[in-house]
Formats: sequence, structure tokens, C-alpha cells
Amino acid sequence: MENCNGEDMKQRVALKPMDAEQLREYGHKVVDFVADYYKSIESFPVLSQVKPGYLKEILPQSAPSHPEPLEDVLNDLQHKIVPGVTHWQSPNYFAYFPSNSSTAGFLGEMLSAGFNIVGFSWLTSPAATELEVIVMDWLAKMLELPEQFLSSGKSLCLLMLSMLKLLYGNGGGVIQGTASEAVLVALLAARDRTLRRDESVGIDRLVVYGSDQTHSALKKACQLGISTRLTLSYCWQIAGIHPKNCRLLPTSSSTNYAFNPKVLSGTISEDSMNGLCPFFLCATVGTTSSTAVDPLPALGKIAKDNKMWFHVDAAYAGSACICPEYRHYLDGVEEADSFNMNAHKWLLTNFDCSALWVKDSSSLVQALSTNPEFLKNKVSEEKLVIDYKDWQVPLGRRFRSLKLWMVMRLYGSENLQNYIRGHIKLAEYFEQLLVGDPRFKVVAPRTFALVCFRLEAPKNSPDNGDKLNRDLLEAVNSSGDIFLSHTVLSGQFILRFAVGAPLTEERHIKAAWKLLQEKATLLLEHDAL
Repeated sequence: MENCNGEDMKQRVALKPMDAEQLREYGHKVVDFVADYYKSIESFPVLSQVKPGYLKEILPQSAPSHPEPLEDVLNDLQHKIVPGVTHWQSPNYFAYFPSNSSTAGFLGEMLSAGFNIVGFSWLTSPAATELEVIVMDWLAKMLELPEQFLSSGKSLCLLMLSMLKLLYGNGGGVIQGTASEAVLVALLAARDRTLRRDESVGIDRLVVYGSDQTHSALKKACQLGISTRLTLSYCWQIAGIHPKNCRLLPTSSSTNYAFNPKVLSGTISEDSMNGLCPFFLCATVGTTSSTAVDPLPALGKIAKDNKMWFHVDAAYAGSACICPEYRHYLDGVEEADSFNMNAHKWLLTNFDCSALWVKDSSSLVQALSTNPEFLKNKVSEEKLVIDYKDWQVPLGRRFRSLKLWMVMRLYGSENLQNYIRGHIKLAEYFEQLLVGDPRFKVVAPRTFALVCFRLEAPKNSPDNGDKLNRDLLEAVNSSGDIFLSHTVLSGQFILRFAVGAPLTEERHIKAAWKLLQEKATLLLEHDAL
């Protein structure tokens, strides 16, 4: 028995980690803290102004031995943690892509934390699995995805091959953590499907295709397992596609940085002639740099002709496609094997909630399923249910469908559509402001709510104005008033202005534009000296 004094023993006995009344008391205080944070969010610098290592200097070196009052913890949170937060929900946040929160999403996250289930199989919490099946079908219908992506696809139900197909169809959706996880599991399913189809093909001959605008998650998914030398089985369980076989084909301004089907066809033909096996194609609807839209119909035909898995990444722009006027950007998704969008980016569902649909769920299961004795149960063995552990890389999973369910029910599809339209209108307004100032240039078509632009450099600028635009970005971000990010297109340094924070209004666009103009004037005057 451990040595401990009477006071320590008394505190141990008194500890009730989940006391209902304490939860009620503390919960009210924490919700008040969060609500006050949102009321005052505009008072904080959008981009955190702290230096690396700041927190180590102001927090104790060891955890406390005894309980501390919640008031003290919240006080430290306010004065020590919040200064180190970059405020993604600020109405003046225009960097990267949005990561939306909402009252509905927050409440769903709170409920998920309250239940705290680990729903890796149907048995571990039937409601978690079944609600996920339902809300993923709801979202698929909002996007007007082909019915093969629904768990209740009619053509598959008619086969009546099993109770599972009768209830759920052979396609269906699953909530992943991020789009990076979604492309990884699609890649694993495609890899194993290809290797099963032709046993003479070695993994070293498999080739993946994307464009130079495809998200870096594709390259990372290919590389996983290559640098690790633990065991052969581990390398095979993760994609293990050699980096030299990951083709990121060039784009240009002539196609508005969209994938060029002719370049793709030529590359596939050359690879096939060299004895390689093209097996996976990733197209994007709304690229990260400029929200370019790849030509899905043409790419889908190429994938089909070459018996390749066709994955469509609409992580950002997928949310916009719930609006009828933007749905045409998904035309051609009929040929896709998998489709992904992030509800946590622009659909008011708190991070993380990345929606992935597949036409053939058995491809995921065959690539990702493990069934050790301690997980076996009657309903799973009889194939009566979905076990989502077999649709993802990890075993454990959170009750993420709750927050998506809450968002859909508390807001409804019409409000969500109008929410998206509002941001696109604000982005159009910012674009008009840019066009009205000859010192600035819009450098890529604005398709959704991202505007790519740069400050035009004086003639004979040695670096074509890249330093000028880097300095402009640094000037506005260091002010703390707004936060922008950048990219490089056609070798030029470009500023990105992404509208999408839930609280952003026209006045914030005007203030951001005024700041950009002021900083641009100072930089141009300085360079003229």
C-alpha cells in the first residue's frame, strides 16, 4: 500500500470526476466563458503575437499536486492561453480556408463529449453508427450526389444479396477526421483493389496522379510507410507508394490552374508503356491555392478507360455545392469512386468532421478491416450492421455525427445555403474593391469566396514584386487587425483573401481593404525613396 497522509487519502476519496451537480455548475461557467469570448473576439489580435516558447516561461514546470479552483484555471486561460491563440472564428480572419463553428456545432460537440463513447463498432453504441449512416445520406442528398454513394441506393437494394445491402446499400458515407485521412483511406482501398485484380502487379509499379494544385495530403498519403522500416506488414497496411510514382502534373494560368486532361492522358500512356500501373487519380473541386475546379467529366472518363480509382476532393468548395447555382461544379462526380468534403470548413460544423462517400464500401472494408477475437460479436459476424472501424485507419472514433445532425436540424438546408451565399457575396464585394484600385491585381478567377491578388510592383522590380507582396502580408498580419495567408501561382507570390468566418460582415471587409490600402501606400512610398 502506498504511503500517504490522511489529508491526501481524504482528497482521493472525495474526488468525483463526473459529479452531475459539479458538471452543472462548472458547465455554466465554461459556457459563459466561451460566450464572453465570442462577444469580445474582435478585441483580440487575429494572429497571435506571442513568441515561440512563451508559455513555458509562465506556466509551472510540474502539474499541481492538489486541486485548484476552476476560477483560477479560467483566469489563467484568459491571461496566459488566449494570448497564444490565433482566432480562427474572428470576423477578421481571412487566412487559409475557414474552420467554422456555430452554436449548433458547439452543442453537438458538447453532447459528444458528454456521452464520450468510443463507437468503433455498431455494438459499442448503435445510435452512433446509425445516426452517422443517416446524416451522411442527408448530406449526400443536399449535394445531389449519385445514389450509388448513399447507403440506401435503390439499385443496390434491389440486389438483396444480404441484410446489410438491403438496409444500407453497398455505397455509403463515413465521417473522417480530415480530408487528409479521407484521401489516405481511398488510396488504400484503391491500392488493394488493384493488387487483388492483378496479382502480377507489384506495389512498386503503382502510380498515383494529381496536379501541382492537388492538396499536399495526396503526396503525404503516398509516402506513409516508405520512411518507416518497422515491419513489412506495417508498410503494406499504409499506402507505401514510392514518391517517384506520385505524379503531380503541371497546371498553368491558361486553364486557370485546373487539371489538364491532355497532359494527364499523355503521362498515363507513357507510364503504361514503361510497364507501370496507373491506379489512382485525384481531382479537386476548389484547390487550396486558388479554388480552381478540375474538369471532372474529362478526368472521370480517363480514369474509367484506364480502370483507375477516381477520387474527388471537394474539401473546401463542397459546402458551396449545396446551393443549386454551384452544384454544376460537381458534374462528372458520377464517375468517381469516392468523394470528400469538409463540413468543418464552411458548413458550420465544428472541427473535425470530414465527410467521405464511396460507391463500394467493401473496398474500404477489405483494405482496412481487422477482426481480433476481442472485437468479435454476433451482429458483426452475421453481417447485419456497419462497423465503421473498418472504414478508417484508427480503431477508435468519436460520436461526430451528433454535431452534423444538430447543424442540419437547428439551421435547415435553406439557411445553410444562404449562409454560403452571403460569404460569396462578400468576396465579390472585396474583389470589386480590388478592381477599383489600379495598384492591385486579381490574379485568378474568383469562383467561390476566395480572392487571389497582389500589389503591382513598380516597373523594373528585380523580383517582379514578390518582396513587396511579402512585406505587405507581413505588415497587415503583424498589425493584428486581420490575418491573411499566401500562395505561389506561376512563380509569383500571391495573397489570398478567404471569406468564411461565421461573424464576418461587410464592415469587416471594408476595414480589411482600408488597412491593405494604407499599408500598400506606405510600402510603395518607401520603395520610391
